[in-house]
Order: sequence, then structure tokens, then C-alpha cells
Amino acid sequence: MATLQSSGLGPSGIVPGPLAQLPWRIIGLVVAIGMFGLVVLYSAASGSMTPWALNQGLRFFIFLAMAIGLSRVPETFWALGAFPMYIVIVLMLVGVELLGAVAGGSQRWLDLGFIRLQPSELMKPVIVMAMARFYEILPAGEIRKFGAIWPACVLIGIPAGLVMLQPDLGTALMICFGGVTVMFLAGIPLRLFIGGALALSVAAPLAVNFVLHDYQRNRVMIFLDPESDPLGTGYHISQSKVAIGSGGVFGKGFLQGTQSHLDYLPEGHTDFALATMMEEWGLMGGFFLLLGFGTLIRWGIGVSMRAQSRFARLTAAGLSATIFYYCAINMAMVMGLAPVVGVPLPLISFGGTAVMTFMICFGILLSIDRQSRRVQRW
Repeated sequence: MATLQSSGLGPSGIVPGPLAQLPWRIIGLVVAIGMFGLVVLYSAASGSMTPWALNQGLRFFIFLAMAIGLSRVPETFWALGAFPMYIVIVLMLVGVELLGAVAGGSQRWLDLGFIRLQPSELMKPVIVMAMARFYEILPAGEIRKFGAIWPACVLIGIPAGLVMLQPDLGTALMICFGGVTVMFLAGIPLRLFIGGALALSVAAPLAVNFVLHDYQRNRVMIFLDPESDPLGTGYHISQSKVAIGSGGVFGKGFLQGTQSHLDYLPEGHTDFALATMMEEWGLMGGFFLLLGFGTLIRWGIGVSMRAQSRFARLTAAGLSATIFYYCAINMAMVMGLAPVVGVPLPLISFGGTAVMTFMICFGILLSIDRQSRRVQRW
């Protein structure tokens, strides 16, 4: 054993130690979900690898390699780099407002020549790490005082406000949910969250009328009354429900979906990829996909419980919650249980930014897990 350890090999004597120590079952689960996503995109293109499945596959494996590389980054790097990364991305969000590229009526991207970057996506994991770092350095006796609340609200409010200006309601909500989750897990009194929820319920009508853009306001109205404009603003959600309902328990069969193949279902390869999948794979396909994501999130919570430092515990739990919010918001949106806010389903919906954000979260979780198991062995 000593010889194997000194040579850097795993127990088999063939696989290098750093690779042998990775949680390959969870990595295999992520690969399985990603491969299933490629099957869905292949079907959405009527049995063609282009234009979506091939591009998505290349991005998936590149970002998976990046996640495995991030697993080797020490936990202290994330802790010490949380605030600098937060500041850099906030500056990038300001740059989006000044110089950002416009596409689809929204100004969300920085065109760097070799890549078009969406800084708001990077803020989703970074806000979790920044909040975790703040509560790690905050003295334990201050957690129930006002000084533990207002700096956290500023940390969340600045990027969320900049993202709302783009406008991108879904990403702004994800940033808020991630940050507030860390606040709750850090020990902020529950009564403050109850009070905040009551204040939000009072302010929501004002926000709908005076803060949201017209198309966002229409989406909220359609959510409350889906049949009011079935051929206009409500067309997406109406066709999504038809696709999911027509799939039944076992689906129509691979490549047999009609809603997506006949172009009745808009955005069947991006935001509504779940509806495309459930039309062909039915309730059972949705159940196994939900089981896969649930297993992944459960593993992330386990990483949080095994972590040795307060920063690592809060970061792992916050990143697991971020993955949960991705899945929960998209699934609720596609089934008509939430307004359409443009949140994709990770690894299933077409889009490089969502895959990148998911893999960053996954890579940091792998890094914290490696550090925890290393300490436990000692």
C-alpha cells in the first residue's frame, strides 16, 4: 500500500490516485443525464445530430473535463477567492450594461471575440461562495444581529439588480434564491424570513405593475389565467401542457413526438426540452430524470454534511440548492405551475451557459468532497 501511495497510483495499481479517488458513481450519473439530454436534442431535431445535439455533446464533455479539473483545486482557493471573483463578475455585469451584445431583445452577453460570455450565469455559483465566505468570517455572536443581514442583502441586491436591467428575471431570481438559502443555512432567525415573505407578498403587486417589463408582466398574468390568451402570450405553456399530457405514462415513443416535430411546441430544445422529452418518454421518463437529479442533489447535501469548515458546508449546501432551483423552476414552469421565466433544465436543455454553470457547481462540490475525504483519512 505504501508503494502504491508513493507512486501516486490507486488501489488497483493502474489508475492514478487522483482519478481513483473521484466519486465515479456520481460522475457516471451526470454523464448518464447528459447523454439522455443529447438523445432528447437529437429527437427535437427530428433525428439529426445537428444543429443541437452535436454542439451540446462537445460542450458537455469539455465542461465535464473542466469540472474534474476543478476537483483538484484546494478548498482554501475558493474561500480566499470568493470576494475577488464576486467583484470581478459585478464589474463584468456593469460592462454588460455599457458594452454588452444584444440578442433576442436582451442585453446579457459580453462579446470577447473568441467567446460570447454571459456573466450573470457565473454569478449563480459565485454569490453562494461570497455569502458563505461572509458568514464564515462573521463572529458567531453576530449572526442574530442586524450586521449579519444588511451586508448580505447588499451582496445579493447588487448583482440581482444589474441582471434585472438586462432584463433577465429568471437569472435574477436564481441569484436571490441562492443567496437567501445560504443566509437561512447560516442561522439567520426564521422570523426575519417570515417577515420578508410577508413584505414581498405586499410588494409583489407593485413590482408587477411598475418594475417588470411588459413581456414579464404578461407572463405573470398568463400564469394566473392560462386560457386568457391561448394563441398569444399563453401559447408556450398551453402547447407544453398538451405535449406532456399526450405522452401519458410511457410516452409516444422515441422520435414519435408530434408537438415538437410539427413545430407546435416553441423552444422545444431549450426552455421546454422537458416537454419534448415527456411527450416521447412519458411520465416514466420524467420520473427517472427526476430520480437522477434527486440523487445528485442528495449527494451534494451529503458533501455539505461531511465538510469540515463552515465555508465548505455553506458552499456545498448552497450549490446543491442552486442545482435544485434550476430543476424545480424549469419543471414547474413547463408544467404551468410557475410563470415562464426562461430558466433551462441543466444538461437537458440546449445551451452552453447552463451546462457551464452546472459543471462549475459540480466541480466545486467535487473539490469540497475530495478535501473532506482527505481530512477523514488523516
